[in-house]
Amino acid sequence: MHAQRSHARDASDDAHMQASTRRPHDDAHASAVNARGWAGLVLSIVAKLAYPAVILCAWFWDTPRYVGCLLFVLLWLQRCAGTGAFGASLRRLTRVDWSVAFMLSIASAAIVWTNSELLLRIYPSLVNLGLLIAFGATLVRGPTMIEKFARIGTPDLGEPAIRYTRRVTQIWCAFFVLNGAFSLYTALYWSREAWSLYNGAIAYGLIGVLLIGEIAWRYLVIQPHARRSEAA
Repeated sequence: MHAQRSHARDASDDAHMQASTRRPHDDAHASAVNARGWAGLVLSIVAKLAYPAVILCAWFWDTPRYVGCLLFVLLWLQRCAGTGAFGASLRRLTRVDWSVAFMLSIASAAIVWTNSELLLRIYPSLVNLGLLIAFGATLVRGPTMIEKFARIGTPDLGEPAIRYTRRVTQIWCAFFVLNGAFSLYTALYWSREAWSLYNGAIAYGLIGVLLIGEIAWRYLVIQPHARRSEAA
């Protein structure tokens, strides 16, 4: 009996020692994974903010080829940042994503090859076209793009919320149509300075206004109405 107790105590001590030796390694691994996640998030945000900065740089740079190179790098950096390995990130691209990515890649390569300022000016309107295709495809197949975003924070969405996210997705599609058309107009008829200012700054100010307006409408109108309906 004493031998059994001693053996059990030794086994418990060994298990405790193994757990103690594993814990720092596991904690270090978890910290490394968390650090990579935060690094990917920061990299993704920087890549998105870099795009309007690159368009604004076209105001001062006389060589469209350099801007085209940066646009190509940023295009694929946005698709790989924050998703882990390069191969894993590519596997998450849908056929629509591939189509849009290749369309913009070809446009960037054409800018580099031809050094054409006109192609560079048209690029922002192609970005709007790509976003229109990506958002519009989700209206056909579902779930809608805004519903995907909403389910990140709220996995279980009711039918009214799904209808609302569909309407918001339609609003974004309308914005991409209007903004893309006006962006093309600036590319054809405005000076380089005015084109750069609109597509690198003003257009993103309009996106911010639309985002803030949607959030305000949701919190001030949609959610109070939903609570009153549930109370009734």
